[in-house]
Amino acid sequence: MLCVIASAEGQGQQPVKITRPDGKRHRKHGRTLDSDERLAVLAAALDSKIPRYAEGDCSHLVHAIYERAGFPYEYADSDQLYDGVGGFERVSKPEPGDLVVWRGHAGIVVRPSRHVFYSFLHAGPGTDDYESRYWRGRGQARFYRYVKNAACAGCTLARKTE
Repeated sequence: MLCVIASAEGQGQQPVKITRPDGKRHRKHGRTLDSDERLAVLAAALDSKIPRYAEGDCSHLVHAIYERAGFPYEYADSDQLYDGVGGFERVSKPEPGDLVVWRGHAGIVVRPSRHVFYSFLHAGPGTDDYESRYWRGRGQARFYRYVKNAACAGCTLARKTE
């Protein structure tokens, strides 16, 4: 049995909980993003060529960044993300490229050792400390990791632009 587990981990396959549109959860094998793929999410977030999003909304910004990096998911607002959506698994230890979500706000973890995240803030897109007094005052943050190969109805792969 240990060989099967080791083999699955070596291939990046792991059982994850997927939330279906009807709210029920089921386990499915998928693979979370590797370090290079997480860096692609960060590069898309911090790319100065990314157009400033007209919506001025954190969940639209996060959604657009993941799509630009080539990791689509069906759009969800920050409250839906907080509750958990298909294509993401909840984690307790964030890594760069993971989602950090509160009720009413979402961002992308940039540097977990310093609690830095990227999101749409009062002055526009930028970084902040998710452990600061302000963010702690919004309640407990939840962290989610993108799962590749998770079923995503209505998703299309984003075309990379040079």
